Amino acid sequence: MTQTDTLIEVRGLCNRFGRNSVHEALDLDLYRGEILGIVGGSGTGKSVLLRSIVGLNRPHSGEVRLFGRNLLALPARERSELEQRMGVLFQGGALFSSLTVRENVALPLIEHAGLTRADAEALAEVKLALTGLAAHAGDLYPASLSGGMVKRAALARALALDPDVLFLDEPTAGLDPIGAAAFDQLLLTLRNALGLTVFMVTHDLDSLWTACDRIAVLSQKRVLVADSPERVAEYDDPWIQDYFNGPRGRAAYQAVQGS
Repeated sequence: MTQTDTLIEVRGLCNRFGRNSVHEALDLDLYRGEILGIVGGSGTGKSVLLRSIVGLNRPHSGEVRLFGRNLLALPARERSELEQRMGVLFQGGALFSSLTVRENVALPLIEHAGLTRADAEALAEVKLALTGLAAHAGDLYPASLSGGMVKRAALARALALDPDVLFLDEPTAGLDPIGAAAFDQLLLTLRNALGLTVFMVTHDLDSLWTACDRIAVLSQKRVLVADSPERVAEYDDPWIQDYFNGPRGRAAYQAVQGS
């Protein structure tokens, strides 16, 4: 990849919480048009890394460059404008329970794009259709949705402002295998149709093999390796070997090869 292909550059990132150091001198690139999977053992700071990139967590030190600009050095207004080029699907969906699905998706269009409520809700219907939700789903409240519908509604909201980069935090967690597989295929379809770049924190081996162009493994407070799934699975590290070449890892790989 060339420099122009790099949408996000993380350099020397350090995240510390009191005496606990989560990341030290972490480097990572996200390339235009790819789906990058982020994996690692418990406590390696996968979600902390995501939150640091999207501006929800301020690192102790280091640089996060989005579209060539240092996010941490920008004035608040410019940083806010830059952050609107990113869509985020939080773990659990994080939908507003007091709003309908349509209103949840319309909200960022009203607040950030300045659309009228009528125009925002009309555009929200388009975003919901993109994610495969039935037309009546827009009238429902989050409490009435199945797990798969929550994920799709949250994805529609993340897509509301037509972002360049989509951040997903455990998007298939809690879904049954059929729902998770459908989400993976939806993600590939949207990436190809909309030209999205995707940063996905996941532990789902099926998603890693099915959807990801590259996988970055967090270990020892840094990115241990970032490469194609096949090359990562061959990396000489005990955790990686247990994860990718254990019974579940082999089954996920064989399922993809047989499809």
